[in-house]
Order: sequence, then C-alpha cells, then structure tokens
Amino acid sequence: MGIEDLGLKAMRKAEEKTEVTTSDKIKSKAGLVINIFAALLAANTYISGTLNSTIMNNTIKANDLWNFYQAKSMKQTMYELAATDTKDPVLIKKYTEKAASYESDPSTREGKQELLADAKALEAARDVAKKKTPWISYASSAYQLAIVLLSTSILSANIYLFFGSFVVAASGLLLMLQGIFLWW
Repeated sequence: MGIEDLGLKAMRKAEEKTEVTTSDKIKSKAGLVINIFAALLAANTYISGTLNSTIMNNTIKANDLWNFYQAKSMKQTMYELAATDTKDPVLIKKYTEKAASYESDPSTREGKQELLADAKALEAARDVAKKKTPWISYASSAYQLAIVLLSTSILSANIYLFFGSFVVAASGLLLMLQGIFLWW
C-alpha cells in the first residue's frame, strides 16, 4: 500500500464524515424538539390539573354554601312561623327581626343573599373551567402524538414525519390556547 492509497483512504473518510445524511439531520434536531414538545405537554398537564382542581373545589364549596343557605332558609321560616303563631307583640317583633336577619348580613357574608351570590360565583368559575377542560385534553393528545411522530421519524429517518410532528404540535398549541382563552 503506497502513500497515494493512504491519501485516497484519508480523503474518502473525510468525505464520509462531512456528508450529512437525512438521518443525521433528523437525529441532531429531534432531541431538542422532543424536549420542547415534552415541555409543552408538561405545561398542558399542569393547566389540566389546575382546571380539574378548580372544578372539584368549586363544586364542593358551592355545595357547602347551598347547604348553609338552606339551613338559613329553614331557620328564617321557623322564626316567621313562630311570629305568626304567637299573639305577644314583643315576641312577634323579636321573631320578625330575627327572621329578617337571616336574609342579609353583609358584615359576615353569611346572609342568604351573600351566600347565594358567593355560591353562584363559584359555580360560574367552575362552569368556565368545565368549558376549558376538553380543549386542554385535546391539546394533550396532540402533543403526545407529535412526540410519537417525532420519535418515529428518528427511527425511520423520514423527514415527512419529522415535519408532520411540527404540524401536530402546532395544532396542540392552538388547542391549548383555545382552552386557556376560550376564543370560540
């Protein structure tokens, strides 16, 4: 083997090293892209958990307020009945005032009107969270599918799957933003 042969071999090896294949291009970029998609999926999962907590907590709190409202209504009714059953004007006045006190108590927010307003506010926030939840779930599925497509593009060295994963992830981002802002 002469010096010329060694020179040709060295040149061939250098050419092989500088020649970048589609597989190498995909592999060099896919790791970073998978991490970005996984970060989006993690953020989406956090939002989903927050929405689910809001739904559950607001339902429980609203139920508690409705139960308290019902107890106040029963007490109010009992005092109103007691006022109609007695003939003593002092007791009638006392029972009527006590019954009226259950209607509203702005200082403690424990009057029926305040309880009603607070329960409805909790239910409204819960209902908004319920409207957002499906969009966030769809986005989660899109992110997972994008990661699968990206992983498959690495194994098959398919540039169409690589760029297809971006389209699916972009749709996931759009779905996630819809779930956050409820544009339509």
